[in-house]
Amino acid sequence: MSSDEFRSMRPSKMRLEVLRSRFVQTTTPFCIDKRDGSNCDLGLLETEEFTAAAVLIPIFDRPKATTILLTQRAENLRYHAGQVSFPGGRMEASDSDSVDTALREAEEEIGLMRCNVEVLGRLNTYQTGTGFSIAPIIGLVVGDVRLETNPFEVSDVFEVPINYVLDSRNYQIETAEFSGVRRQFYVLPYEGRRIWGATAGMLVNLSRRLSG
Repeated sequence: MSSDEFRSMRPSKMRLEVLRSRFVQTTTPFCIDKRDGSNCDLGLLETEEFTAAAVLIPIFDRPKATTILLTQRAENLRYHAGQVSFPGGRMEASDSDSVDTALREAEEEIGLMRCNVEVLGRLNTYQTGTGFSIAPIIGLVVGDVRLETNPFEVSDVFEVPINYVLDSRNYQIETAEFSGVRRQFYVLPYEGRRIWGATAGMLVNLSRRLSG
């Protein structure tokens, strides 16, 4: 199934069934193909010392559209301040697994209770140039939800229609220098916001998974 076919599905119940069928447990890293800029990221570190982390990719089935929730990180944070991301963070010793990490962080950052998340599965592990090995957990948000952001971690939340995310024409590839190395990365502009780096890369991976 192509992303165009997924976007054209009606009603939304059909799209949700496809979502449920597409995500399986996998730990294969989403790596860079250095020969082809179509699969690019900030870059993998040449080390095996990564910090385990997880994010939740929350999917809402709204009356008019299926959407993905993202956050704008607070400006005072040590890592990726002010950037667009998914709720999430590093794994703690008390977490039983990456799903537990993602659900805990979502509750702490945006007040999304784990009882309101139907975990569908996960995307490939995503390794970043800053040394994090991220497990992206896909969660369908269910029930009556009232979000409450933690201002120390999140300055804003917003939703992007999944149809917009799945349209490859909306993505750009940019090049910049980080720590003396020039790297390519995805950028997804949306209503004045700049979604880039690992977050945009995970959305590309999501689009590829839905395209089969």
